[in-house]
Amino acid sequence: MVSKSLRALLEKWHGLADQERIYRQRYLDLISNEPSTDRFRRLCRIVSTIRSVLDAEDFLEVETPMLQAKASGAAARAFSTHFNALGCDYVLRIALELHLKRLLVGGLGRVYEIRRIFRNEGLSRRHNPEFTMLEVYQAYSDYRGMMGLLQRIVLACCDEVIGQREIPHPASGQTISFEAPWTEVRYKDLIIDTTTDAEWFERPVREKIERCAALGIQVDPGLDDVGVTNDIFEKVIEPGLIQPTFVTHLPKELTPLAKVSIDDPTTVEVFEFCVGGMELAPAYSEQNDPMAQRRAFE
Repeated sequence: MVSKSLRALLEKWHGLADQERIYRQRYLDLISNEPSTDRFRRLCRIVSTIRSVLDAEDFLEVETPMLQAKASGAAARAFSTHFNALGCDYVLRIALELHLKRLLVGGLGRVYEIRRIFRNEGLSRRHNPEFTMLEVYQAYSDYRGMMGLLQRIVLACCDEVIGQREIPHPASGQTISFEAPWTEVRYKDLIIDTTTDAEWFERPVREKIERCAALGIQVDPGLDDVGVTNDIFEKVIEPGLIQPTFVTHLPKELTPLAKVSIDDPTTVEVFEFCVGGMELAPAYSEQNDPMAQRRAFE
């Protein structure tokens, strides 16, 4: 006996079933439910595998400040605090982006960080006020280079951690297959297929809202033109992307720091990697033309 137990453990046969206690008393969940322990160990091995892949490709793991003078790198509400020594307010970071980009400016060509970030927003199974994020940046590459890197990371996690490349997805009843090649489809093509309207992107926002109503698609009428279209993508299209899918060439208004596509100046060189009905990772070719970047900011 390691120590005296003043309270009996939960009955092992049934384990801990109350969802509220599972999330509030994670230690009881771990000691009572073996699948939870397995998930915890698997998570640790996934993070270790990600590091091994990136380290093998000459990426440097770095640490950047959690306390920042201004929230940057994402559109999210920050937690604020007061820095007594400096006599000013600071925020907890909402993204890792800008400090990592400064390291590229300083000459470190390949960097990554796996650390906590903080967003003072909703609380659900998909959103937590603090969570771990991986951000990776490399010079002399583009969004297609990041596609390849992401695929190598995911396949390494499948092989090293799970031991297979097929995973059941109970919510949809499908089996997700991570075998390459993964599906690649343009954002505009998905929207046109869903709305059955080849002229969708030429229509004014009023007509788009009317057509959504006719199709039974609920969109926020207060959104602008691009917002209405993206509402369709997030509410209708994304939940149906169960198999690994690269959604590419998003409207330029959605990603102002990305390079404009050569073959379609209304879109940018970007992808969102979706699987299991949700987006897991975005990436894009960085806009490195200073004049084009200034015009986008203006």
